[in-house]
Amino acid sequence: MSARALPPDVVSLADHERHARALLSEAAWAWLDGGAADEFTVHANTRAWSDWQLWPRVMRPLAGGHTRRTLLGRELAHPILLAPVALQRIAHPDGEIGVACAASAQQAGLVLSTQASTPLEDVARAIRDDAGRGPMWMQLYLPHDRGFTIEFVRRIEAAGYEALVLTVDAPCSGVRDRERRAGTAAPSGITAVNLQSWRPPVQPVTRPDQSALFDGLLHHAPSWDDIAWLQGITRLPIVLKGVLHPDDARQAQAMGLAGVIVSNHGGRTLDTAVSTAWALPRVVDAVGADWPVLVDGGIRRGTDVFKALALGAHAVLIGRPYMHGLTVAGAMGVAHVIRLLRDEFEIAMALCGCRTLDEIGQQHLVAAPTRP
Repeated sequence: MSARALPPDVVSLADHERHARALLSEAAWAWLDGGAADEFTVHANTRAWSDWQLWPRVMRPLAGGHTRRTLLGRELAHPILLAPVALQRIAHPDGEIGVACAASAQQAGLVLSTQASTPLEDVARAIRDDAGRGPMWMQLYLPHDRGFTIEFVRRIEAAGYEALVLTVDAPCSGVRDRERRAGTAAPSGITAVNLQSWRPPVQPVTRPDQSALFDGLLHHAPSWDDIAWLQGITRLPIVLKGVLHPDDARQAQAMGLAGVIVSNHGGRTLDTAVSTAWALPRVVDAVGADWPVLVDGGIRRGTDVFKALALGAHAVLIGRPYMHGLTVAGAMGVAHVIRLLRDEFEIAMALCGCRTLDEIGQQHLVAAPTRP
């Protein structure tokens, strides 16, 4: 694992980001930090959490408080999970193994990317038997090749992953200007190793008057019928990642899925899409407070975690922040990011007068502006 020491001036997630920027090449930074088009949604995600103000209570009983929560039948020590990020060895040689070990040590949930640069079995083996670790989930895109999907899901199940996180908000790539300007980020030898047997679909031949996207690539875009098929081939619970609209959340709930993650892909697909903080309470209102709704996007402080739970989220996920930590100090940096966020969250709970997660609610928030 990493031998790089944590800089002494790193005391916040923003400090990790600043140091990570100095360490990565332009191409790698564009891959990690960039978003779609003009990156309005990237910035809106962060701003939307700060738009909410906290309304604390005082003199409340706090002794014996905790951050535990049950999610998909499993008790979490705290409601912070690591979102799937591709090709983590671009940021640091520790890569996915380092991230998994840090998550386990800090009792955070882990969602491994389909496009990981380390075999999914190796990541699972590194932490599967750790006492006290958080949940271990696997992200999945739904490819056109059902034979490959069946084989891939069997590998995921055999390795010990506990849920599938199906990303549904990227039937095509976003307009990523910053990445295109900077060029490729992945050095030779860093590839999506779990997809080696996957073959891209043969695209229909299009005429000059046809669209290469609508008449070509999108013939293979997944549908709700494909999700129903996926339910039939796995025993694992399925969580949809990339839901912003209440109607989509209702449909997922009606199909018997395990939950949704309110996400706009970190602002990396559709620019000017609504922020996740704006969409979250609308999704929760649509499906009820008891059905699992998680959220990611723009979370940089423990107060953001508190606000997400106050708006109805059962848990949150972070992506870029732990990748900044990985860049700065490998596995140690990831563990430090999780610890900082958890400590800040506990402080926010205490200062708002909340002893447990169940005591956090919209009564602790001042209404946000109406802008999405």
